[in-house]
Amino acid sequence: MIRLRDYQQRIVRSAKAALDKRQKALIVAATGAGKTVMLAALAHEVGGRQLVLQHRLELVQQNSRTFRKVNPEAKIGYWTANKRHFGADTTFAMVPSLANHVDRMPKLDLIIADEAHHSIAPTWMKIIEAAYDANPDLKLAGFTATPSRSDGQGLKKLFGEVCDSEPISDLVRKGFLVQPRGFIIDVEHSREKLKKLGNQSDFGEQSGVEDILNNEVVNAEVIRNWRDKAADRQTVVFASTVRHAEDVAAAFRGAGIGAACVSGEMDEQSRKKVFDALAKGEIQVVTNCMVLTEGWDFPPVSCVILLRRCSSKSPLIQMAGRGLRTVPAEKYPGIVKKDCLILDFGLSLMTAGDLTASLDISDHKGNGEGPKKQCPDCLSMVPMAVKECPNCGHKFGEKPDDKGELTHVELTEVEILNASPWKYINLFGSGRIEVASGFDAWAGVVTKDDDTWYAIGQKKNSRTVSLVAGSHIQALAAADDFMRMNETGSTAKKTHRWLTDPATDAQKDILSRWQVSTPGAKYDAACYMNFFFHQREIERIIGVRR
Repeated sequence: MIRLRDYQQRIVRSAKAALDKRQKALIVAATGAGKTVMLAALAHEVGGRQLVLQHRLELVQQNSRTFRKVNPEAKIGYWTANKRHFGADTTFAMVPSLANHVDRMPKLDLIIADEAHHSIAPTWMKIIEAAYDANPDLKLAGFTATPSRSDGQGLKKLFGEVCDSEPISDLVRKGFLVQPRGFIIDVEHSREKLKKLGNQSDFGEQSGVEDILNNEVVNAEVIRNWRDKAADRQTVVFASTVRHAEDVAAAFRGAGIGAACVSGEMDEQSRKKVFDALAKGEIQVVTNCMVLTEGWDFPPVSCVILLRRCSSKSPLIQMAGRGLRTVPAEKYPGIVKKDCLILDFGLSLMTAGDLTASLDISDHKGNGEGPKKQCPDCLSMVPMAVKECPNCGHKFGEKPDDKGELTHVELTEVEILNASPWKYINLFGSGRIEVASGFDAWAGVVTKDDDTWYAIGQKKNSRTVSLVAGSHIQALAAADDFMRMNETGSTAKKTHRWLTDPATDAQKDILSRWQVSTPGAKYDAACYMNFFFHQREIERIIGVRR
């Protein structure tokens, strides 16, 4: 069974305690936190007959694959448009497909709502209420990165409260996400023009925004700024309308840059062609209008362009999240990703201020807007999250500088090393090679220049693989995840004797061939031996020499 990260273990414990106490649990965890791993671990802890709800087929497929890795013995069923079978243990269901067949649901012990901010929609509620009718003692758990909704409806009536959370900032600090760097860019006084617009739907089309941001001058500035800051990066653009997205893609192509637009009107095969072209490097830019906020992940994306307004944080977090994942090096060789640039032409970063999801799940209905505060200068009521009054310019607090970074995160390896079940040995005292070993796997991090770090790992009887290329903390996080996924022995306990017992004569004899005269403990010697035995493979993968 997969070993969970430290915060994942904490969240699962919190969720289990909440379910035991009040039969409900809501977890807020940023994209990249490993929600499916936590979901699967929670399901294992609770037991009984379970239903996992998603609103997209892609999520059903992705989640069930990860679920099997965590719970390999679980019997799984599916309820989609093409598969209709309730598993003995856990059924993964697409909400639109199941909502019309609630009479065929068995008595359930647990429902887990993935992307739980959707769960108060009528189709979701139809399923949940039917399950409660069949079993009043039903337990309900929800996982989401963004609990706040732009329509003002809260999740409190369904879940009661948030039982635990893991924000983007913590995941960046621990190396599981890359650092976001935001730039607010004003073109042709667009900032002032956008301020005068009334609130438009965060998730729908924004025709008023299109009138301001979709023209030759702005599109030319978008491309100029992109070339200046992100010309070597794969990029996703969020536009205000479908027409806007199409026009921006055309502008990029007109400038000699490979680009394509995806929309909700395209069939699955047509979208796949665009994504395949992006993966092959045939295009560099994909544009859309709120199609790619959920259920689409392409880790090499390291630039997000915002050509729309966000009056609330939820859509901003979803859009920014498309560029924050680290890159698995084995799948995308040669790609080094340390951060994600967010180029904002639509005031979203100024309004939101940061990428921390609100944990307020109360209703804020009436006008469909979120909570308000009063400006002390003009006395107008403005969204709680804004840093600058859109009516008079009063500054409620510091806002990101036009050319400055949105977030400064101190990256440190201390936390990951302390939290890791394994001890990492600094080989040769150089500070450039660190290795952790187990009985079934080993992993490590290496660097050539103290700038870019590479994570590598190997399972028993398998080849050495490259895991990620990025910052030191990102490499450590990837190496530790590899060990959690593949080391099944008890080596994780840092108190084991082999961590302190002296190296054996056989180990010393082997290591003397490589001029290592003082390997230290048995564990240290094992780490050195794993490095030397696979040195050629490591050099072949990343070109590192001692």
